Parts: sequence; structure tokens; C-alpha cells
Amino acid sequence: MSIEEIKTHLEACGLHDRVKEFDESSATVELAAHAVGCEPCRIAKTMSFLVDGGVALIVLAGDVRVDNQKFKAVFHQKAKMLTPDEVAARTGFPVGGVCPFLAPEGTKVYLDISLKRFDTVYPAAGTPNSAVRLTPQEMEAATAPATWTDISTRG
Repeated sequence: MSIEEIKTHLEACGLHDRVKEFDESSATVELAAHAVGCEPCRIAKTMSFLVDGGVALIVLAGDVRVDNQKFKAVFHQKAKMLTPDEVAARTGFPVGGVCPFLAPEGTKVYLDISLKRFDTVYPAAGTPNSAVRLTPQEMEAATAPATWTDISTRG
């Protein structure tokens, strides 16, 4: 998946000029916050998990982590993240650039409620040096189909 495909998709959603590309890495929450110029909590990190033999992308605020008990209650299994090699092969995105847009067929996308406390958030745009400025509602519309979930905890 290329950043041009992400840009085309976002333009079709009416989200013109939202993608930002950086000369520096934005592959971690801290690096992305520095590149964007925002608080780390506003970075919408996309994590990749193996769920029922398929891939689930879960987008969370930058200041939370997956709560294992909540994950198990929602998905009825222990959380198992994809390895870096699996991430690229199964999502089409490199580690640090995984985004919820244009996920491969069969991939399920979940947006964690930790994102709803912000007016804008910044998910990656398919590369480890990009971000997209969106409201949580815009991200939901651009990601469709997506499901809101509550599997995060602070700390």
C-alpha cells in the first residue's frame, strides 16, 4: 500500500490536504508527536493483532495501552501481536506506518474509545514518516467499516 493510495482514498472521503509527510521518522508515538507538533496522547497508534486466525487493527490514543483483560473479554482470546515481518506481510504497511485506512480484505478495524476525548488525532498514513490530521469521527468514516471498542487502560 502506498501513501499515494492513502491520499487518494482520503480525498475521496472529502479529507483534502490532511496527509503530512516528514523528513524525520514518525514511527513511534514520541517521534510522531515531535514531527506533528502535538502531545503524544493525540497520536493514534495502530496496533496489529492476530484474532481468530485473521488480523485485527486496533487504533488507540498514544497515551494508553491494551488492557489484556479487556482484550480477552472482547475477543475471547489472549492478545497476540503480529511480529514485525507479519505486520508488513499481512497489513501491507511497514511497522511504524500502519494505518486503519484501506486495510486488506478480511482485516477488521477497531477504534478504541480512548480516541474520543480529542477533537483531532493523528494516525499514520501508511509510511513511518507520515500522519493524517482527523477528528475521531472523520477517522471512523474514512476507515469504514470500523467498530468502536474499549480495550485500553492508561499507564
